[in-house]
Amino acid sequence: MVCMEAITRRYRVGGQVIAALDGVSFTVPQGQFTAIVGPSGSGKSTLLNMLGCLDRPDSGRYLLDGVDVSTFDDERASDFRNRRIGFVFQSFHLLPRLSVLENALLPRRFLRGPDEGLERRAHELLERMGLQRHLLHRPGQLSGGQMQRVAIARALLMRPALLLADEPTGNLDSKSAADVLALLAEVHAAGQTVVLVTHDPDVAAQAQRQIGIRDGRIEFDAAA
Repeated sequence: MVCMEAITRRYRVGGQVIAALDGVSFTVPQGQFTAIVGPSGSGKSTLLNMLGCLDRPDSGRYLLDGVDVSTFDDERASDFRNRRIGFVFQSFHLLPRLSVLENALLPRRFLRGPDEGLERRAHELLERMGLQRHLLHRPGQLSGGQMQRVAIARALLMRPALLLADEPTGNLDSKSAADVLALLAEVHAAGQTVVLVTHDPDVAAQAQRQIGIRDGRIEFDAAA
């Protein structure tokens, strides 16, 4: 479902050219839970941006559901990203003046055409996350674990082909982190393709498969 073929991304820093990604190739079949692991500076963030259609490779191809998204212009990439990719971030990225329900419905603002019953789906997702009593609360009234659950509901609103989780437990206490990982495992068990990016081997061990990256190259690819 995810297919990256010889992806290269270089940046010029001062007088040097840095290869953030250097010929990265791998596939992730539909419904798999994959963790991408590596130390700071390994290329994880650049790879996440590529997977999320936030950046384009200098060379190589990225296919998602058989579509070569590496050739998209910014407008087409933005529309595709909103419809087909869900994001969960370490810092939640909830809007403080919006309610829990309004935050979960944020992707609807960028939708072209009918909303496809998204408000009903948002209610269902938030209930699934155990947040049915918090729909009108603001993020500042929630715990870190609750905020991350709102973020997961928002990421799943558009029924994405791919759910990307970037260090989703990084700002959480150990109990909340365990709850969020259990929730991601539940989402995966329901058939969702999940790619989790982390530097924490204990978090990565929750996935079916681990892909290690170092210095912009795949270091290992193994089942967890």
